[in-house]
Amino acid sequence: MKTKHWIGPDLLQNALKHYCASDPHLSYVGGLQNHVYEYKQGGGSFMLRLTPATNRTESLVQAELEWIIFLADKGVSVSKPIHSRNGRLTEAVFSPEQYFICAVFEKANGKAAEYPECLQDNDLYERLGRLTGKMHALSTSYQPQKDPRQDWSKNWFLQHIDLIPSSQAAVRASCSNLIKAVSSLPKEEGAYGLIHGDINVGNFRINEYGEITLFDFDEAQYSWFVEDIAVQLYYLVYVYGGKDGKELREEQARRFMKHFMKGYHLEHSLEEYWLKQIPLFLKLRELIVYIGAFRNWDGDEAFSGSDNQWFKDWIAESKARIENNIAIVDIWS
Repeated sequence: MKTKHWIGPDLLQNALKHYCASDPHLSYVGGLQNHVYEYKQGGGSFMLRLTPATNRTESLVQAELEWIIFLADKGVSVSKPIHSRNGRLTEAVFSPEQYFICAVFEKANGKAAEYPECLQDNDLYERLGRLTGKMHALSTSYQPQKDPRQDWSKNWFLQHIDLIPSSQAAVRASCSNLIKAVSSLPKEEGAYGLIHGDINVGNFRINEYGEITLFDFDEAQYSWFVEDIAVQLYYLVYVYGGKDGKELREEQARRFMKHFMKGYHLEHSLEEYWLKQIPLFLKLRELIVYIGAFRNWDGDEAFSGSDNQWFKDWIAESKARIENNIAIVDIWS
Protein backbone atom coordinates (compact mmCIF):
# COMPACT_ATOMS: atom_id res chain seq x y z
CA MET A 1 0.00 0.00 0.00
CA LYS A 2 1.31 3.43 -0.87
CA THR A 3 2.47 5.74 1.89
CA LYS A 4 1.06 9.23 1.63
CA HIS A 5 3.55 12.04 1.24
CA TRP A 6 4.76 12.99 4.69
CA ILE A 7 4.67 16.65 5.65
CA GLY A 8 7.48 17.62 7.98
CA PRO A 9 7.17 19.87 11.04
CA ASP A 10 9.10 22.74 9.45
CA LEU A 11 6.70 22.93 6.53
CA LEU A 12 3.70 22.82 8.88
CA GLN A 13 5.19 25.57 11.01
CA ASN A 14 5.73 27.71 7.92
CA ALA A 15 2.10 27.16 6.96
CA LEU A 16 0.83 28.14 10.41
CA LYS A 17 2.91 31.33 10.44
CA HIS A 18 0.67 32.67 7.68
CA TYR A 19 -2.35 32.43 9.97
CA CYS A 20 -1.19 32.47 13.60
CA ALA A 21 1.03 34.76 15.64
CA SER A 22 1.70 31.92 18.07
CA ASP A 23 2.48 28.25 17.44
CA PRO A 24 -0.64 26.23 18.35
CA HIS A 25 -0.70 22.46 18.62
CA LEU A 26 -1.74 20.68 15.44
CA SER A 27 -3.73 17.45 15.36
CA TYR A 28 -3.72 15.45 12.15
CA VAL A 29 -7.27 14.82 10.90
CA GLY A 30 -6.57 12.94 7.69
CA GLY A 31 -7.46 13.39 4.06
CA LEU A 32 -7.07 11.68 0.71
CA GLN A 33 -6.52 14.49 -1.78
CA ASN A 34 -5.30 16.90 0.91
CA HIS A 35 -3.62 16.93 4.32
CA VAL A 36 -5.92 18.32 7.02
CA TYR A 37 -5.00 19.40 10.55
CA GLU A 38 -6.98 20.92 13.41
CA TYR A 39 -5.79 23.60 15.79
CA LYS A 40 -7.22 26.00 18.38
CA GLN A 41 -6.60 29.72 18.45
CA GLY A 42 -8.27 32.57 20.34
CA GLY A 43 -11.06 30.38 21.67
CA GLY A 44 -11.95 28.99 18.25
CA SER A 45 -11.18 25.78 16.39
CA PHE A 46 -9.82 25.83 12.85
CA MET A 47 -8.90 23.39 10.10
CA LEU A 48 -5.64 23.83 8.21
CA ARG A 49 -5.71 22.21 4.78
CA LEU A 50 -2.64 21.68 2.63
CA THR A 51 -3.36 20.80 -0.98
CA PRO A 52 -0.55 19.41 -3.16
CA ALA A 53 -0.18 21.67 -6.18
CA THR A 54 -0.11 18.51 -8.29
CA ASN A 55 -3.78 18.00 -7.36
CA ARG A 56 -5.13 21.56 -7.56
CA THR A 57 -3.81 24.84 -8.91
CA GLU A 58 -3.96 27.83 -6.62
CA SER A 59 -6.57 29.47 -8.85
CA LEU A 60 -8.82 26.39 -8.52
CA VAL A 61 -8.52 26.49 -4.73
CA GLN A 62 -9.30 30.19 -4.70
CA ALA A 63 -12.36 29.56 -6.89
CA GLU A 64 -13.54 26.98 -4.36
CA LEU A 65 -13.14 29.44 -1.48
CA GLU A 66 -14.89 32.21 -3.40
CA TRP A 67 -17.86 29.87 -3.92
CA ILE A 68 -17.99 29.00 -0.22
CA ILE A 69 -17.95 32.66 0.79
CA PHE A 70 -20.75 33.41 -1.66
CA LEU A 71 -22.89 30.65 -0.16
CA ALA A 72 -22.17 31.85 3.38
CA ASP A 73 -23.13 35.39 2.48
CA LYS A 74 -26.44 34.05 1.13
CA GLY A 75 -27.26 32.25 4.36
CA VAL A 76 -26.03 28.72 3.66
CA SER A 77 -24.37 27.16 6.71
CA VAL A 78 -20.87 26.28 5.55
CA SER A 79 -17.42 26.07 7.09
CA LYS A 80 -16.03 29.45 6.05
CA PRO A 81 -12.43 30.07 5.00
CA ILE A 82 -10.48 32.72 6.88
CA HIS A 83 -7.91 35.14 5.54
CA SER A 84 -4.23 34.81 6.32
CA ARG A 85 -2.33 37.48 8.22
CA ASN A 86 -1.46 38.89 4.80
CA GLY A 87 -5.16 39.18 3.93
CA ARG A 88 -5.11 36.30 1.47
CA LEU A 89 -7.41 33.30 1.18
CA THR A 90 -4.54 31.03 0.11
CA GLU A 91 -0.84 30.84 0.87
CA ALA A 92 1.86 28.62 -0.57
CA VAL A 93 4.49 26.61 1.32
CA PHE A 94 7.29 24.61 -0.19
CA SER A 95 9.04 21.31 0.44
CA PRO A 96 12.03 19.98 -1.52
CA GLU A 97 9.70 17.71 -3.55
CA GLN A 98 6.71 19.98 -4.24
CA TYR A 99 4.67 22.85 -2.93
CA PHE A 100 1.35 23.02 -1.16
CA ILE A 101 -1.54 25.48 -1.25
CA CYS A 102 -2.72 26.35 2.26
CA ALA A 103 -6.23 27.33 3.32
CA VAL A 104 -7.76 27.59 6.79
CA PHE A 105 -11.44 27.07 7.64
CA GLU A 106 -13.56 27.59 10.70
CA LYS A 107 -14.35 24.20 12.17
CA ALA A 108 -17.97 23.19 11.65
CA ASN A 109 -20.03 23.00 14.84
CA GLY A 110 -21.91 19.87 15.86
CA LYS A 111 -21.40 16.17 15.49
CA ALA A 112 -21.08 13.84 12.55
CA ALA A 113 -23.92 11.68 11.28
CA GLU A 114 -23.00 8.08 11.94
CA TYR A 115 -23.70 4.76 10.26
CA PRO A 116 -25.98 2.89 10.72
CA GLU A 117 -28.17 5.44 12.54
CA CYS A 118 -28.26 7.82 9.57
CA LEU A 119 -29.73 5.11 7.34
CA GLN A 120 -33.10 5.56 9.06
CA ASP A 121 -32.99 9.33 9.66
CA ASN A 122 -35.77 10.69 7.45
CA ASP A 123 -35.56 14.14 9.06
CA LEU A 124 -31.89 14.31 8.12
CA TYR A 125 -32.72 13.50 4.51
CA GLU A 126 -35.26 16.30 4.36
CA ARG A 127 -32.82 18.79 5.86
CA LEU A 128 -30.13 17.68 3.42
CA GLY A 129 -32.61 18.11 0.58
CA ARG A 130 -33.40 21.65 1.61
CA LEU A 131 -29.73 22.54 2.02
CA THR A 132 -28.86 21.05 -1.37
CA GLY A 133 -31.82 22.73 -3.05
CA LYS A 134 -30.87 26.12 -1.64
CA MET A 135 -27.30 25.70 -2.83
CA HIS A 136 -28.46 24.76 -6.32
CA ALA A 137 -30.89 27.67 -6.49
CA LEU A 138 -28.04 30.03 -5.61
CA SER A 139 -25.80 28.35 -8.17
CA THR A 140 -28.13 29.41 -10.98
CA SER A 141 -27.22 33.06 -10.37
CA TYR A 142 -23.61 32.66 -9.26
CA GLN A 143 -20.96 34.44 -11.31
CA PRO A 144 -17.34 33.85 -10.23
CA GLN A 145 -15.26 37.00 -9.93
CA LYS A 146 -12.04 35.32 -11.06
CA ASP A 147 -11.18 31.99 -12.68
CA PRO A 148 -14.01 29.43 -12.44
CA ARG A 149 -13.85 25.90 -11.09
CA GLN A 150 -13.37 23.00 -13.49
CA ASP A 151 -16.26 21.06 -14.97
CA TRP A 152 -17.16 17.46 -14.07
CA SER A 153 -15.04 15.91 -16.84
CA LYS A 154 -11.87 17.26 -15.18
CA ASN A 155 -12.60 15.34 -11.97
CA TRP A 156 -9.26 14.09 -10.61
CA PHE A 157 -10.35 10.45 -10.63
CA LEU A 158 -11.74 10.57 -14.16
CA GLN A 159 -8.41 12.05 -15.22
CA HIS A 160 -6.62 9.07 -13.63
CA ILE A 161 -8.49 6.16 -15.15
CA ASP A 162 -5.13 4.51 -15.70
CA LEU A 163 -5.18 3.62 -11.99
CA ILE A 164 -7.54 0.82 -13.01
CA PRO A 165 -5.36 -2.20 -13.89
CA SER A 166 -4.89 -2.61 -17.64
CA SER A 167 -6.19 -6.18 -17.32
CA GLN A 168 -9.66 -4.78 -16.61
CA ALA A 169 -10.44 -3.92 -20.22
CA ALA A 170 -14.20 -4.24 -19.74
CA VAL A 171 -14.18 -1.75 -16.87
CA ARG A 172 -12.15 0.74 -18.91
CA ALA A 173 -14.47 0.35 -21.90
CA SER A 174 -17.52 0.90 -19.70
CA CYS A 175 -15.85 3.99 -18.28
CA SER A 176 -15.39 5.45 -21.75
CA ASN A 177 -19.01 4.76 -22.69
CA LEU A 178 -20.29 6.26 -19.45
CA ILE A 179 -18.37 9.50 -19.95
CA LYS A 180 -19.80 9.78 -23.46
CA ALA A 181 -23.33 9.26 -22.12
CA VAL A 182 -22.93 11.94 -19.45
CA SER A 183 -21.34 14.33 -21.95
CA SER A 184 -24.39 14.08 -24.20
CA LEU A 185 -26.76 15.53 -21.57
CA PRO A 186 -28.03 19.07 -22.20
CA LYS A 187 -26.68 21.77 -19.90
CA GLU A 188 -30.03 23.34 -19.20
CA GLU A 189 -30.48 26.46 -17.13
CA GLY A 190 -31.76 25.47 -13.71
CA ALA A 191 -30.28 21.99 -14.00
CA TYR A 192 -26.55 22.66 -14.43
CA GLY A 193 -24.14 24.78 -12.43
CA LEU A 194 -21.58 24.76 -9.66
CA ILE A 195 -22.18 21.94 -7.17
CA HIS A 196 -20.53 20.66 -4.00
CA GLY A 197 -19.62 17.37 -5.66
CA ASP A 198 -19.06 15.17 -2.62
CA ILE A 199 -21.81 15.50 -0.01
CA ASN A 200 -21.65 12.54 2.36
CA VAL A 201 -21.84 11.95 6.10
CA GLY A 202 -18.15 12.76 6.46
CA ASN A 203 -18.56 16.25 5.01
CA PHE A 204 -21.15 17.86 7.27
CA ARG A 205 -21.90 18.29 10.95
CA ILE A 206 -25.24 18.57 12.77
CA ASN A 207 -25.70 20.85 15.77
CA GLU A 208 -28.06 20.37 18.72
CA TYR A 209 -30.89 22.08 16.80
CA GLY A 210 -30.55 19.78 13.80
CA GLU A 211 -28.90 22.45 11.64
CA ILE A 212 -26.39 21.15 9.09
CA THR A 213 -23.05 22.80 8.38
CA LEU A 214 -21.47 21.69 5.13
CA PHE A 215 -17.72 21.60 4.48
CA ASP A 216 -15.03 20.07 2.25
CA PHE A 217 -15.84 21.69 -1.10
CA ASP A 218 -12.62 20.33 -2.61
CA GLU A 219 -14.63 18.44 -5.26
CA ALA A 220 -16.74 21.48 -6.22
CA GLN A 221 -17.26 21.44 -9.97
CA TYR A 222 -19.62 22.49 -12.72
CA SER A 223 -22.04 19.66 -13.30
CA TRP A 224 -25.70 18.73 -13.37
CA PHE A 225 -27.43 19.38 -10.06
CA VAL A 226 -28.73 15.84 -10.05
CA GLU A 227 -25.15 14.63 -9.52
CA ASP A 228 -25.18 16.21 -6.03
CA ILE A 229 -28.32 14.17 -5.31
CA ALA A 230 -26.94 10.94 -6.75
CA VAL A 231 -23.74 11.22 -4.71
CA GLN A 232 -25.69 11.46 -1.45
CA LEU A 233 -27.90 8.55 -2.43
CA TYR A 234 -24.92 6.42 -3.44
CA TYR A 235 -23.28 6.63 -0.03
CA LEU A 236 -26.54 5.59 1.64
CA VAL A 237 -27.06 2.49 -0.48
CA TYR A 238 -23.57 1.14 -1.20
CA VAL A 239 -23.38 -0.22 2.34
CA TYR A 240 -25.89 -2.91 1.34
CA GLY A 241 -24.25 -5.79 -0.47
CA GLY A 242 -24.59 -9.52 -0.83
CA LYS A 243 -27.67 -11.54 -1.74
CA ASP A 244 -30.16 -9.27 0.03
CA GLY A 245 -28.46 -6.07 -1.11
CA LYS A 246 -30.65 -5.16 -4.07
CA GLU A 247 -33.90 -5.17 -2.10
CA LEU A 248 -32.35 -3.22 0.78
CA ARG A 249 -30.85 -0.67 -1.60
CA GLU A 250 -34.20 -0.09 -3.29
CA GLU A 251 -35.95 0.34 0.04
CA GLN A 252 -33.30 2.82 1.16
CA ALA A 253 -33.42 4.72 -2.15
CA ARG A 254 -37.18 5.17 -2.04
CA ARG A 255 -37.09 6.42 1.54
CA PHE A 256 -34.22 8.80 0.83
CA MET A 257 -35.75 10.27 -2.32
CA LYS A 258 -39.16 10.77 -0.72
CA HIS A 259 -37.84 12.82 2.17
CA PHE A 260 -34.89 14.43 0.41
CA MET A 261 -37.00 15.78 -2.46
CA LYS A 262 -39.61 17.07 -0.02
CA GLY A 263 -36.93 19.38 1.38
CA TYR A 264 -35.28 20.04 -1.98
CA HIS A 265 -38.45 21.30 -3.64
CA LEU A 266 -38.88 23.93 -0.94
CA GLU A 267 -35.84 25.67 -2.43
CA HIS A 268 -35.44 24.53 -6.04
CA SER A 269 -37.23 22.54 -8.71
CA LEU A 270 -35.95 19.85 -11.05
CA GLU A 271 -37.99 18.34 -13.84
CA GLU A 272 -38.75 14.62 -13.68
CA TYR A 273 -36.43 14.10 -16.65
CA TRP A 274 -33.45 14.94 -14.47
CA LEU A 275 -34.46 12.69 -11.62
CA LYS A 276 -34.60 9.83 -14.11
CA GLN A 277 -30.91 10.52 -14.86
CA ILE A 278 -29.93 9.59 -11.29
CA PRO A 279 -28.95 6.01 -12.28
CA LEU A 280 -26.48 7.46 -14.80
CA PHE A 281 -24.85 9.56 -12.10
CA LEU A 282 -24.89 6.67 -9.66
CA LYS A 283 -22.80 4.80 -12.23
CA LEU A 284 -20.48 7.78 -12.46
CA ARG A 285 -20.02 7.93 -8.69
CA GLU A 286 -19.41 4.19 -8.48
CA LEU A 287 -16.74 4.49 -11.14
CA ILE A 288 -15.06 7.36 -9.28
CA VAL A 289 -15.08 5.40 -6.01
CA TYR A 290 -13.79 2.31 -7.83
CA ILE A 291 -10.88 4.24 -9.33
CA GLY A 292 -10.12 5.68 -5.92
CA ALA A 293 -9.93 2.20 -4.44
CA PHE A 294 -6.88 1.45 -6.59
CA ARG A 295 -5.05 4.67 -5.81
CA ASN A 296 -3.37 3.43 -2.64
CA TRP A 297 -2.69 -0.19 -3.58
CA ASP A 298 0.12 0.00 -6.14
CA GLY A 299 -1.76 -2.03 -8.74
CA ASP A 300 -2.55 -4.88 -6.36
CA GLU A 301 -5.67 -6.00 -8.18
CA ALA A 302 -6.57 -8.53 -5.49
CA PHE A 303 -6.06 -6.07 -2.59
CA SER A 304 -4.13 -8.84 -0.89
CA GLY A 305 -2.78 -6.45 1.71
CA SER A 306 -6.25 -5.72 3.06
CA ASP A 307 -7.92 -7.78 5.78
CA ASN A 308 -11.25 -6.00 5.21
CA GLN A 309 -13.50 -8.63 3.66
CA TRP A 310 -16.40 -6.19 3.25
CA PHE A 311 -14.15 -4.00 1.12
CA LYS A 312 -13.04 -6.93 -1.04
CA ASP A 313 -16.64 -8.08 -1.54
CA TRP A 314 -17.70 -4.56 -2.42
CA ILE A 315 -14.90 -4.26 -4.99
CA ALA A 316 -16.03 -7.49 -6.66
CA GLU A 317 -19.68 -6.41 -6.78
CA SER A 318 -18.74 -2.94 -8.00
CA LYS A 319 -16.56 -4.34 -10.77
CA ALA A 320 -19.42 -6.53 -12.00
CA ARG A 321 -21.86 -3.60 -12.04
CA ILE A 322 -19.44 -1.35 -13.93
CA GLU A 323 -18.63 -4.02 -16.50
CA ASN A 324 -22.34 -4.66 -17.12
CA ASN A 325 -23.40 -0.99 -17.06
CA ILE A 326 -25.72 -1.48 -14.08
CA ALA A 327 -26.53 1.25 -11.55
CA ILE A 328 -26.17 0.29 -7.91
CA VAL A 329 -29.89 1.04 -7.57
CA ASP A 330 -32.57 2.02 -10.10
CA ILE A 331 -36.09 2.80 -8.92
CA TRP A 332 -36.88 5.05 -11.90
CA SER A 333 -37.11 2.47 -14.72
